[in-house]
Amino acid sequence: MSLYAVVLAAGQGKRMKSKLYKVLHPVCGKPMVGHVVDTLNEIHVDRTVVVVGHGAEAVQQYLGDGLEYALQAEQQGTGHAVLQTNQLLAGLEGTTIVICGDTPLVKADTLQIMLEQHREQGSAATILTVEMPNPTGYGRIIRDDAGHVVKIVEQKDCTREEALISEINSGTYIFDNEKLFAALAQVTNDNAQGEYYLTDVLHIMKAGGERIQAYCSNDVKESIGVNDRVLLAEAERYMRERINLSHMVNGVTIIDPEHTYIEKGVRIGSDTVLQPGTILKGDTVIGEDCVIGPETEITNSKIGNGVEIYKSVLLDAEVDDEAHVGPFAYLRPGAKLGKSVKIGDFVEVKNATIGDNSKVSHLSYVGDATIGSDVNFGCGAITVNYDGFNKHKTEIGDGSFIGSNVNLVAPVRIGNGSFVVAGSTITHNVDDNDLAVARVRQETKVGYAEIMRNKLKARSNKK
Repeated sequence: MSLYAVVLAAGQGKRMKSKLYKVLHPVCGKPMVGHVVDTLNEIHVDRTVVVVGHGAEAVQQYLGDGLEYALQAEQQGTGHAVLQTNQLLAGLEGTTIVICGDTPLVKADTLQIMLEQHREQGSAATILTVEMPNPTGYGRIIRDDAGHVVKIVEQKDCTREEALISEINSGTYIFDNEKLFAALAQVTNDNAQGEYYLTDVLHIMKAGGERIQAYCSNDVKESIGVNDRVLLAEAERYMRERINLSHMVNGVTIIDPEHTYIEKGVRIGSDTVLQPGTILKGDTVIGEDCVIGPETEITNSKIGNGVEIYKSVLLDAEVDDEAHVGPFAYLRPGAKLGKSVKIGDFVEVKNATIGDNSKVSHLSYVGDATIGSDVNFGCGAITVNYDGFNKHKTEIGDGSFIGSNVNLVAPVRIGNGSFVVAGSTITHNVDDNDLAVARVRQETKVGYAEIMRNKLKARSNKK
């Protein structure tokens, strides 16, 4: 039987007080509606229709062409929103999930259990509910003595006894698709808000003798719908806890989970240790037996096995096995480090490949360069890659020695096994096994320091 999904993502989200459309606000690096669509993909939904309204173009641009869209030009309630999918889904046999685009914490496992129970019991509708310690403001689930759902009562309509019920409606549903649209056709807006409510579908189904059931999740966090920045921060915290827990279960040591930030989609090998203050973002992959942090941020980077990265920032970089980075290193896009490379303190690498066992230990800039294996790149040495108009490349061969405070003015090639003397400014190629020195011969004027001080002092007194 076909499985459909309707994602309600048309609300403006005024309480967010933001120029960014509500469902595009990120939670752990991914827009909320992206989390919802990922969850639906996990359970292999055949067709997903996203109901858009405010910010429709931005949502469609983010989600792409793999989904279908329906426009709710005017927001007239949740029932009206689902009704906008009528031309796409009405009359089709199958099961339909209706879920809000601002509920990023609903889990695929939960939806799968709901689907199984829904189909086994032949229900017309299944509601996701939770037990809320403080249910104020939520619709209450009213059950009969047999545990069957009788109705949903909104907070303002609750009797004193109904207000004491802690089981609430989360706003996520599963419907028999044909029965859903048959009931939607009967929903009216005869209420105080003048809106068409999806919950009215349940009353119509119940009145028609259909079976309505509820699945009560044991995770109250799944009910969180993000309507303001406070709830956004709460969803971020819960999602981060969930992500960190999954990594720890899979063999990653996280020293201080409360101060470790891992976005969804990051992959980490077993026996890797994450120190406090570690931030892992985007499409980052980290191998086994690594030590990352403290206070390290890695984005869209690939890290091999046995790597140590300490108090550094990596963006779109690649680091091979057993390399050491930091402290205070900055690997920018295009940085590629070979095996057992050492990048030390205050070193910046951009669009450069550094071969196995090479060392750039201190206070250096390596940009637009190819450095071979077993190269020593001295303290303060830099590649001078930019002439004000274009970037130029530096090449350094295997086994070369680049002394401290060397300027390599690109384009330039340093051959294999060559030696560049400290303090040199190199503007021409150096062949294999040659030694290059390019600095003015030192001249010492005996006793001239005192004369110079007197001249400077006299000049200062005249001002």
